[in-house]
Amino acid sequence: TNCLTTVWRLFKNLSEDQQRYEKQLIFEHPVFAKLCQQLLRESRRMSRGDLVFSLHAVVNLGVPQNTLLVQTLVRVCQEKLNLLDNRCLSVLATTLAGLDKDKNVSALQAGLQLLVEQRIPSIRDIFILQNLMKCVGKDAPVFLKKKLEMAVLKEIDHLTFPNALRVVLALVAMNYCSIPILNACSEKIQENVHDAPFRQLILILEACYSLQYRNVKLFSALADYVNSTLCLWDKRQIILFLSAFETLGFQPSELMGIFAKKVTEDPEFLNLKNLLIVLRVYSRLNYVPRDQKHLFFETLHSCLNKYLPQIPNTELLKAVYSLCILGYLPHRAIDELLQKDSRDELLLSGDLYKEEKEIMLHCVKACMELDSPSFKKPAFVLTENFSSLVSPTLRKAREALIELLGDENMFQQNVQLPYKYHIDFEIRMDSGRKKVLPIAAADDPADSSVQRLAFLFVPPSAFCVGTMQPQGKLAVKKRHLNKLGYHVILVLKKKFQEMTNEDAVKFLKGKIYSENVFSFSEVTAQDNN
Repeated sequence: TNCLTTVWRLFKNLSEDQQRYEKQLIFEHPVFAKLCQQLLRESRRMSRGDLVFSLHAVVNLGVPQNTLLVQTLVRVCQEKLNLLDNRCLSVLATTLAGLDKDKNVSALQAGLQLLVEQRIPSIRDIFILQNLMKCVGKDAPVFLKKKLEMAVLKEIDHLTFPNALRVVLALVAMNYCSIPILNACSEKIQENVHDAPFRQLILILEACYSLQYRNVKLFSALADYVNSTLCLWDKRQIILFLSAFETLGFQPSELMGIFAKKVTEDPEFLNLKNLLIVLRVYSRLNYVPRDQKHLFFETLHSCLNKYLPQIPNTELLKAVYSLCILGYLPHRAIDELLQKDSRDELLLSGDLYKEEKEIMLHCVKACMELDSPSFKKPAFVLTENFSSLVSPTLRKAREALIELLGDENMFQQNVQLPYKYHIDFEIRMDSGRKKVLPIAAADDPADSSVQRLAFLFVPPSAFCVGTMQPQGKLAVKKRHLNKLGYHVILVLKKKFQEMTNEDAVKFLKGKIYSENVFSFSEVTAQDNN
């Protein structure tokens, strides 16, 4: 056991390339085969500690799971399971987390789960608890996950930074979002963020995404740390940070501004893969650098043109779509995209992503028309009612509008517009924004003084986390509705649904009769978490 564990400790500190080379030398060494044979013979006479540490070492050195050695050690662990102390259970749990499910492994995991349930009240070590959390996994019953959660919370005051990260990853392994534990771990991570290497920072963000945990203070602390130590990071590492933030819907605006400047100063590092990531991140998070907007777009466009001869059509669509979302039309790339052969390949009937591609292609065409410098606001927009299932939030809004305006003929609900845009409610007013007009009376195409309000009830996920900054899809819709002559009012569904009926009426009244529609088109988003 000492020999195997020493080999493993030396082995795990090597690089991946070194590990491949050393693994081959270890497996080909004649003494290793003898060692394994001796381990097989002695397994039933070994102490509990030697047994679990030997299994841990041979599994992590890469001895195949289907070998007689590994299967025998697993079976012996099952036989001696009740004799294992908490430390041995922790090591065994860690080992099993790295094995595939088979008959023996599943039986051992089931036995371990029962034993863990009995032992939880006596375990006071967070390191052991997080190992057990990893082992029970996502298939464990909810009551067992809750027991482990309560055990961790009892010891949460003794949490260290390394254990905080381990506990977060253990929650991911259990697929269990414990807000109290995550909040405590978040505080510990923020206090010690300067001690975290690159890989750990990425793991933290990936864990938050897996657990659907949104913590603006944590995200801001990580972004500020990366921003303050930017000189230490490679550009490709920064791209990975931005990509991780993008999946969470969080906009690290200062970091994105500085990185945009780096792109314009030295675009040569942008290979096709990195270019596509940058386009996706900036378009979804709806970020355009104020000081160098045109230069930033031209730089990205130039990089995209360089790859046009070799870029696959699907990737070209994504790139063009991203630039269009940001309000920039890359004409050469659009021409390439809209060629007949490209479109036929894009929309193959058997493609799982055909519908998604059609939506992107439709958005590109809408941007080509509405974002063109030659586009002029139409004097009249053809609308039609669109019947669909109405959510409780929209029913509540409808009742509030009827109470406020006195008649359902004073507004339109579920309105379908050109370019496949849909709005929840349309209200028409006189030019001074003092009086609401009946829909029928305001249908005169010749009357250009009519003011059109478009109410959109949107979920928090449509905004960047912790802000009322619309993400890309909502931003382009708002921009295009403005082009069609609408003043757009964005309302958070959750916030509105929580209002009393009286407050809902007051809220809508304030929006409709406000002197400056753009100043009131935001509802506080501090509760987005």
